[in-house]
Amino acid sequence: MFDNKDRTAIHELGEFGLIDYLTKAVEITEPSTIKGIGDDAAVLDFKDKKTLISTDLLLEGVHFDLRYVPLKHLGYKAVQVNLSDIYAMNGKASQITFSIGLSSKFPLEAVEEIYEGALIACKKFNVDLIGGDTSASTQGLVISVTSIGYVDEHKIAYRSAAKEGDLLCVSGDLGGAYVGLQLLEREKKIFLENPNIQPDLEGKDYIVERQLKPEARKDIVELFDIYDIQPNAMIDISDGLASEIIHICKASKVGCKLYEEKIPIDPMTYETAREFGLDPTVCALSGGEDYELLFTVPQDQYDKIKNQLDITIIGHITEENAGCEMISKSGNVYPISAQGWNAFRTED
Repeated sequence: MFDNKDRTAIHELGEFGLIDYLTKAVEITEPSTIKGIGDDAAVLDFKDKKTLISTDLLLEGVHFDLRYVPLKHLGYKAVQVNLSDIYAMNGKASQITFSIGLSSKFPLEAVEEIYEGALIACKKFNVDLIGGDTSASTQGLVISVTSIGYVDEHKIAYRSAAKEGDLLCVSGDLGGAYVGLQLLEREKKIFLENPNIQPDLEGKDYIVERQLKPEARKDIVELFDIYDIQPNAMIDISDGLASEIIHICKASKVGCKLYEEKIPIDPMTYETAREFGLDPTVCALSGGEDYELLFTVPQDQYDKIKNQLDITIIGHITEENAGCEMISKSGNVYPISAQGWNAFRTED
């Protein structure tokens, strides 16, 4: 973390000086990048592939709280959540642009930490940073990331292509990011009431990391290639399992049956949710920010899926009139409703 006595005011460099400073460490490694930073636009060549583009906006006070989000983690997460959209199309992410708006309260050293986190993510996921923008902001910190990727046309996984009889599958485990957020919010409240009390996060590393440093599931897309698995429909879980299931079912004009006992929940997530008086299943259904992949595959691919340790079959697709239903552990049937996070929800 930078020391206040070592602060360098952004205005000392100016916009172009800031851009030069932040991008001096950028390396181009993706073959499809013909020209990156340094001209009016980047130049890319994907030859016979279909291009994928996705953009995410992160706003201070809406998407993140700097009282407990480290700046380096924020830069890393901003890239990760955007790459996840490319992987959700069964594609390969290849480039990003990274834009930032910041107020005068942020010195150069703070901005450098954000970009350092972003570049760590780029290196880990083999994507090139090819451009972006910087601006002054009067509304706190703003980050906008656009990711670019490519995919063979026959491998694209749209939300709208689920078929009746498909297996409903999910990667990883769910609910951890939401429960981690509850833990961070609790410790923030305690700290604000008494700054002498240090945060108590001991033994909760996994769920805290699920919130602060999520990992986009590039490995699942690579696994699909290795085992010749072709998802019919796919979406990443940013707003909670229930919301994403409904997105797929609505776009595909189908229904589904989800089995509560099959929803993968990590033991730490389960135990911590209980400590907070929360239902772990509700955390998985409505929590969001897990950035796992939810997808459907034809039943004839069951043998390829069943032994994958990081993939769980949680239900199946039904005809549209059957609706979206969850079968509880006790055998009761409940309609699935979307109660995920809503950025436009107003407080009462």
